[in-house]
Amino acid sequence: MKKFKILFTLILLSLTYSCTVDEEIDNSPRTILSILESSSNYSYLTYALQKTNLDTSFNGLNVNDLYTFFAPNNMAFSRFLMDAGFNNIDDVPVEILKKLLLNHVVVDVIRYRDFETGYFKTAAQYINGNSMKNLSIHIEQVNMRVTLNGESMVTQGNVYASNGVIHAVNRVIPLPSIVTFAKADKNLEILLSALTRQDLTTDFASVLSTDIGTSPAPFTVFAPTNQAFIDLLTELGLSSLSDIDETTLKTMLTYHVIGEVNAYSTDLTDNLELNTLGGQVTANVSGGATLTDGNNRVSNIIAIDIQANNGVIHIIDKVILPN
Repeated sequence: MKKFKILFTLILLSLTYSCTVDEEIDNSPRTILSILESSSNYSYLTYALQKTNLDTSFNGLNVNDLYTFFAPNNMAFSRFLMDAGFNNIDDVPVEILKKLLLNHVVVDVIRYRDFETGYFKTAAQYINGNSMKNLSIHIEQVNMRVTLNGESMVTQGNVYASNGVIHAVNRVIPLPSIVTFAKADKNLEILLSALTRQDLTTDFASVLSTDIGTSPAPFTVFAPTNQAFIDLLTELGLSSLSDIDETTLKTMLTYHVIGEVNAYSTDLTDNLELNTLGGQVTANVSGGATLTDGNNRVSNIIAIDIQANNGVIHIIDKVILPN
C-alpha cells in the first residue's frame, strides 16, 4: 500500500510538471500571421496574405518590424467581394488586393486605448508615375468607439502578437477617395453638404471619386473646415448654406480643386500661382502655408498631405471666394 502511494504521488508530480510546461509553450508570443492562421474566422484574410506574398511580412522574421493590423473576418471579406462584384478572392487583381491589405496596416503599435481622432499613414501606397506616397487613414474615436475611414469599426481590440497588435474589424476598410475623407471627417461635414447639395448642376461627389488614371484625377483639394463655412456665412450675412445661390456655390467649390495633379505641401513655394478648376489662387509658405484668393482673402493651411487613392487634401481655415 505504501509503495502504491509513493507511485501515485510520482505520477501526480509528473503530470503537474507536464501541464506547467505545456502552459508556458501555449502562452508564448505568436506572430500576427500565426494568430490569424489559427482562426477559421480569418481563412479569407490568411489566403489573401498568402496570395499577395504578404504573409512573410507579418510572420515576425524581423524583430524590429512592429505593426497595427486591422483584421476583417470572413464575413467582412465576403461582403467586400459581393459589393465589389467578385466571386472569390482569386478574382481580385493581385496588385489591388495587395494595396487593399496594406491599407489595413499601420507601422508601429497602437493599442486600443491610445486611438485618437485624426489622420494616420498606412502601409499602402499611392503610386502615380514616379510619385509614391503612403495612403492616409482617418480614425474616429468617440467614447472608445473606433471607426476607420467612416465605414469600418473595430469590434475587438488588443490581440497582442510578438510583432504587433491585431484589432478585429467588421468591414474591409475601403481604399480612400477624396470623398471618403469628406464623409469620414466630422470636421468636414459642411463641405460634404456643399459638395452634395441637390440643386448643383455639377456632381462634385462623383467627380472627386474618379479613380486614379482617369481624368481629371488625381486631385489636389483645399478643404475648408466647418468653422470656415460658419465664418463665411457670417461674412456674407447669410444664415445657412442654402442661402448661397447655385451658381456662386458651384464656382466657389471649383476654386478649392486642382485637377490632374497630386501636389504635396513640399511642392508649394512663395508667390506660386495655382490654377484651380475655378481660377488662380496664390500660395505662400513664408510664416506658414497660406492661400490668397482674388479678393485678397487669406486662408491658412492648417493640415497637410492627407493622401487619398485619387489625390491629396490640405485642410484650410477660410473658404476661398471667386473674384
